[in-house]
Amino acid sequence: MKVLITGAHGQLGRELLHTRPAEVEPVAEDADRLDITDREAVRAFVEGERPELIVNAAAWTAVDRAEEEAEAARAVNEAGAAHLAEAAEGIGARLIQISTDFVFDGVQGTPYRPEDPCRPLGVYGATKRAGEERVLEISGGRALVVRTAWVYAAGGANFVATMLRLMAERDSIRVVDDQLGTPTWARTLAEAIWKWSERPEVAGIRHWTDAGVASWYDFACAIQEEGLAAGLLERPVRIDPIPGSAWPTPAKRPACGVLDKHRSWEELGVSPLHWREALRRALAGWA
Repeated sequence: MKVLITGAHGQLGRELLHTRPAEVEPVAEDADRLDITDREAVRAFVEGERPELIVNAAAWTAVDRAEEEAEAARAVNEAGAAHLAEAAEGIGARLIQISTDFVFDGVQGTPYRPEDPCRPLGVYGATKRAGEERVLEISGGRALVVRTAWVYAAGGANFVATMLRLMAERDSIRVVDDQLGTPTWARTLAEAIWKWSERPEVAGIRHWTDAGVASWYDFACAIQEEGLAAGLLERPVRIDPIPGSAWPTPAKRPACGVLDKHRSWEELGVSPLHWREALRRALAGWA
């Protein structure tokens, strides 16, 4: 099966390549070779390669910058997704679109199901939601949208990498403790996507993260503990919990972006890793 992977140099793109099944022929592209904001370039590229599946792992993920660069974020997250959906429909290919928990406002108090109303708090979430809607409309509901959250992997710009760096440089750090979600290793997400690639009948919206719930503070404490055990840190530092109000950002974050994944886990027949175990495995091979 020939599969076009956009955003191939990102952390999810790299894990998709690392975990791809033997029968998959990948066409791995990033923005330097395939600009998904260019509709004609996307159409020509897809018609030339003719993949059976497109996995759109490309996204504008700079959440705070999106507040000031809304058009740039929209060009990638909404228009870019639509261009890929149109090109996929043009050759009869399937599209898997990656999305985010930021489509929700985080005030529900219980895990969000795929069918729950979306109320994004900022530009990033709004553009990702618009991308979802365009993809599903263009595909006639045949595309698959996979929402995830708090993704990390070795070699990426993410919370784990930032915490390891700060813990090596400082004697103490402060981390927000009143925003909840679920850390997700990009490898487990990639493995789930490949399982969905074998289920062409699955369409609509699904949720995927690792199992469990954490605050950013919980996550930071676990990173330190597992980092010390893996030999990535030489000494512990003090980690002080703070409210989100003490760390203001241009973009407002959902207070609780936990996603309900039970349908996905049952559909794929998997026993999900708890986020703490996934973190341990990720750090064992961290470079």
